[in-house]
Amino acid sequence: MIVERQKNEILIRIPADTKTSRIQSILDYLRYEELTSKSVATQKDVDKLVKEIKKGRWERTKKRLGLDD
Repeated sequence: MIVERQKNEILIRIPADTKTSRIQSILDYLRYEELTSKSVATQKDVDKLVKEIKKGRWERTKKRLGLDD
Protein backbone atom coordinates (compact mmCIF):
# COMPACT_ATOMS: atom_id res chain seq x y z
CA MET A 1 0.00 0.00 0.00
CA ILE A 2 1.26 3.46 -0.89
CA VAL A 3 -0.09 6.69 0.61
CA GLU A 4 0.68 9.98 -1.13
CA ARG A 5 -0.32 13.53 -0.30
CA GLN A 6 -0.92 15.76 -3.33
CA LYS A 7 -2.14 19.34 -2.88
CA ASN A 8 -5.53 18.95 -1.20
CA GLU A 9 -5.86 15.17 -1.68
CA ILE A 10 -4.53 11.98 -0.18
CA LEU A 11 -4.04 9.15 -2.67
CA ILE A 12 -3.99 5.56 -1.46
CA ARG A 13 -2.76 2.86 -3.80
CA ILE A 14 -3.80 -0.68 -2.93
CA PRO A 15 -2.74 -3.87 -4.74
CA ALA A 16 -5.31 -5.03 -7.31
CA ASP A 17 -5.61 -8.44 -5.64
CA THR A 18 -7.12 -6.91 -2.48
CA LYS A 19 -10.68 -8.08 -1.82
CA THR A 20 -13.09 -5.40 -2.99
CA SER A 21 -15.48 -6.15 -0.12
CA ARG A 22 -12.77 -5.18 2.39
CA ILE A 23 -12.02 -1.99 0.46
CA GLN A 24 -15.75 -1.16 0.38
CA SER A 25 -16.01 -1.64 4.14
CA ILE A 26 -13.15 0.77 4.70
CA LEU A 27 -14.63 3.30 2.26
CA ASP A 28 -18.02 3.02 4.00
CA TYR A 29 -16.37 3.76 7.34
CA LEU A 30 -14.50 6.74 5.93
CA ARG A 31 -17.74 8.08 4.41
CA TYR A 32 -19.45 7.69 7.79
CA GLU A 33 -16.62 9.61 9.46
CA GLU A 34 -16.89 12.34 6.84
CA LEU A 35 -20.66 12.67 7.24
CA THR A 36 -20.66 12.68 11.04
CA SER A 37 -17.53 14.75 11.64
CA LYS A 38 -19.49 17.94 12.32
CA SER A 39 -22.45 16.35 14.06
CA VAL A 40 -23.46 17.72 17.44
CA ALA A 41 -25.94 14.91 18.14
CA THR A 42 -25.56 13.17 21.46
CA GLN A 43 -26.11 9.48 22.16
CA LYS A 44 -29.32 10.50 23.91
CA ASP A 45 -30.50 12.19 20.68
CA VAL A 46 -29.69 9.07 18.68
CA ASP A 47 -31.47 6.79 21.17
CA LYS A 48 -34.57 9.01 21.04
CA LEU A 49 -34.61 8.94 17.23
CA VAL A 50 -34.22 5.15 17.13
CA LYS A 51 -37.06 4.71 19.62
CA GLU A 52 -39.29 6.95 17.51
CA ILE A 53 -38.45 5.07 14.31
CA LYS A 54 -39.07 1.66 15.88
CA LYS A 55 -42.40 2.66 17.39
CA GLY A 56 -45.12 0.50 15.87
CA ARG A 57 -42.70 -1.40 13.65
CA TRP A 58 -43.82 -4.85 14.80
CA GLU A 59 -47.48 -4.02 14.16
CA ARG A 60 -46.67 -2.76 10.64
CA THR A 61 -44.57 -5.87 9.96
CA LYS A 62 -47.32 -8.23 11.14
CA LYS A 63 -49.84 -6.45 8.92
CA ARG A 64 -47.53 -6.58 5.91
CA LEU A 65 -46.92 -10.30 6.40
CA GLY A 66 -50.60 -11.05 7.01
CA LEU A 67 -49.99 -12.11 10.61
CA ASP A 68 -52.36 -9.58 12.18
CA ASP A 69 -55.31 -12.00 12.44
